[in-house]
Amino acid sequence: MEPRIEILPEKKFIGKRIKMSFSNNKTREMWSSFMPVRREIKNIIGTELYSIEVYEPLYFNNFNPENEFDKWAAVEVIDFETVPDDMETLTSPGGLYAVFIHKGSADKAPETYRDIFGTWLPASDFILDNRPHFAVMGEKYKNDDADSEEEVWIPVKNNNY
Repeated sequence: MEPRIEILPEKKFIGKRIKMSFSNNKTREMWSSFMPVRREIKNIIGTELYSIEVYEPLYFNNFNPENEFDKWAAVEVIDFETVPDDMETLTSPGGLYAVFIHKGSADKAPETYRDIFGTWLPASDFILDNRPHFAVMGEKYKNDDADSEEEVWIPVKNNNY
């Protein structure tokens, strides 16, 4: 599993977020709340959907599946001039990302993340950076389908700095 490395500019998102943990996964609940109202968002960039995780700075230093983080269902927008009721804004700072392709249904995602964090990252010249992580669900994404593809963006920085 070899990623492409990209420098991403700052991005603005509007969506819904929920506090959850890996052991108390509320992803379906979050998306079920977001999808019916996403068309209320104006100034959308592209057609992609973003599943975003925002972790506390030391979240991965002593990983515990009970620890909570913010999970977002969102779309990228040009600006925050119009934010629908019951939605929030998120600005993701720019920076370096390792981009992986996850193939398969959502239940196969833990294998992809184990490969990224357990194999690729420790062997790479990078360390995890404290910025949002996200999955981009574009035209090849097919909800819970074995042929589905999505991009997994992991914030990294060069280990030499």
